[in-house]
Amino acid sequence: MENQPVYSLVLETPAASPDAVHRHYMNKLSVETDVADVRYDMQHGVADFVLIDVRSSKAYAECHIPGAINLPSNQIDEVTTAALSLSKEQVIVVYCWGPACNGGTKGAARLSGLGFKVKEMLGGIEYWRKEGNEVEGTLGHKAPLIG
Repeated sequence: MENQPVYSLVLETPAASPDAVHRHYMNKLSVETDVADVRYDMQHGVADFVLIDVRSSKAYAECHIPGAINLPSNQIDEVTTAALSLSKEQVIVVYCWGPACNGGTKGAARLSGLGFKVKEMLGGIEYWRKEGNEVEGTLGHKAPLIG
């Protein structure tokens, strides 16, 4: 039996050019941020974005990131954003439960559909807490990690 070359699943589809890869990741970074970056900015007094918790009012009351405002993703519309006096010039960072929750994605889609600049915080409140960051709310760190 001869040694036959092993077929590569990785190389089955040719890699994109470095320019295409760079554009892809820059586009990705333009719509996403993470817990560490949000925490860093908050610790250093950067207030150039609004942090919105898009989970339910109950989940927010129990545990949320200090300074975040609550606007459940299913309630985002022209009326609720106007009531919060959100500026279309300021970046909004949304978060939900964690990686298995698409509430942040839904919130970002609704807000951007209304003309707002939005980034989704990857990891949500789950990873905010896992990294030992401060929280507020009636249950604080004792709140369930999922809704």
